Amino acid sequence: MATESVTDLREKLYKSNNRPKEFTKKSNNKHKGYFNRGVPRSKYDDYNTEEREEELQRVKSGIQQQKLFSADDCSEIEKKIDKVVKLSDIGLYKEHTVDRAPLRNKYFFGEGYTYGSQLTKRGPGSERLYSKGDVDEIPKWIHRLVITPLYKANVIPEGFVNSAVINDYKPGGCIVSHIDPPHIFERPIVSVSFFSESALSFGCKFSFKPIRVSKPVLTLPMARGCVTLLSGYAADHITHCVRPEDIVSRRAVIILRRVRDDAPRLEPLLEVVSPSRKRVIMTVDSDSDSCQGEKNLSDSSSDDNIKPVKVNSKVICLSEDLNHKDGRSHTTCSPKSVKR
Repeated sequence: MATESVTDLREKLYKSNNRPKEFTKKSNNKHKGYFNRGVPRSKYDDYNTEEREEELQRVKSGIQQQKLFSADDCSEIEKKIDKVVKLSDIGLYKEHTVDRAPLRNKYFFGEGYTYGSQLTKRGPGSERLYSKGDVDEIPKWIHRLVITPLYKANVIPEGFVNSAVINDYKPGGCIVSHIDPPHIFERPIVSVSFFSESALSFGCKFSFKPIRVSKPVLTLPMARGCVTLLSGYAADHITHCVRPEDIVSRRAVIILRRVRDDAPRLEPLLEVVSPSRKRVIMTVDSDSDSCQGEKNLSDSSSDDNIKPVKVNSKVICLSEDLNHKDGRSHTTCSPKSVKR
């Protein structure tokens, strides 16, 4: 697996801070500033003590936490998360359900959306939901073991959740500073932590090669079995992230959200017939021994006249498989079967 060759980001961070003096001396002026640059600065580093305290209180006003899941509850849920990983590894989920990164995998259920490097147009507000059905439904165990207890504890109103994401981090994994897109998700944003303790940091700035993170406005402990809700200022006006140094062992989080009714969505992709290789959709008439061809070929080879073809459980005959007799095309009763 490709991720096995990736070095722990904490190790990279350590090595970058402990380069041999000889190496630094030999570095030319072109690279000297690159290797000696320090931790990035965020706008909050310029705040005075009073301003920083005010910012801290604003962030805290939008955070709620409570320990809801016992050690036994966590163990049961963690076994289910392990099963999700196994099902993913053998390819049993839809394409957009799984998003892999070197030290962090995401599993989208119910709803998924484009973000980060997946966007053709970058910037806040560019995110889009995938088409309906492009990701797998929320597993029943998430409803039973995670969502229902939250409803019963009045943490969120019943029926609120229609999107669930599992983030599975390896040691040294991270997720860069971001705000959950408000045009996609309603508030609050609910998360439940598993496997180990970690922290959520607010107001950080990342730099890369090597990866470094500025001083947070707030570092919020995330204990195993802890439920965290973000709303108001903490959700909408300051970024949050998970730093590499805060993932010291495997950690998973289940994020539960509600997708807005008016959230923008990608258009579904349609299968298009190639003009250079036309094909005929064949159906088998159960009342006879003959195969009947549907009228899916256009009289023109122009791309403008090529119509989308939806393929279900029908049999496909390629046009070169047709027998030409007396200048006319005839289909046989034993067309090639196409593996689906």
